[in-house]
Amino acid sequence: MWLPKRSPRSLEQKECAVLPLPKIVLSASDYPRLEQLARIAVQQGDMSAMFLMVEINRAEIISDDARDLASVVTIGSWISYWTNWGIPRKTVQLVWPEDCTSDLAQISVLSPLGAALIGLHVGDQMPYFVAGCMNVVRIESITGPESNVVPLVRAPVFADNDPIDDDPGPNAA
Repeated sequence: MWLPKRSPRSLEQKECAVLPLPKIVLSASDYPRLEQLARIAVQQGDMSAMFLMVEINRAEIISDDARDLASVVTIGSWISYWTNWGIPRKTVQLVWPEDCTSDLAQISVLSPLGAALIGLHVGDQMPYFVAGCMNVVRIESITGPESNVVPLVRAPVFADNDPIDDDPGPNAA
């Protein structure tokens, strides 16, 4: 029987496809809001919300004062992670959709990556899909929401949400 040769790349993809799903932990205070957010977005046909809903349903809910919660990705956590894309390590803050700005260091829990990150521990690997392609994220470190982490890239902030106009106009001459 003849079998086509498989490239190392296809073997990597096959190995990723059989990754065991890591244990997911959610805080008791985040759980109700996450569940409601995912349910509403699922009713609107959001595929990322469907993935988030599956993760919420298989999660263990723990009290907000549990020791384990400090080592879990929660809303507001800063997460350093790697992906199978071959890009360098990234650090982002997981936020609620309404708190997500144009700041590149923020990621919404309703995004495919955000839904994959919630509830993970350091060292966990989680598969997730973007545009029909499976990806894998691996958690390197987690810093709690109360930390003083400041992203290196920030979007400009304007007091009245309008860019500052320093141009005096045609009367300047």
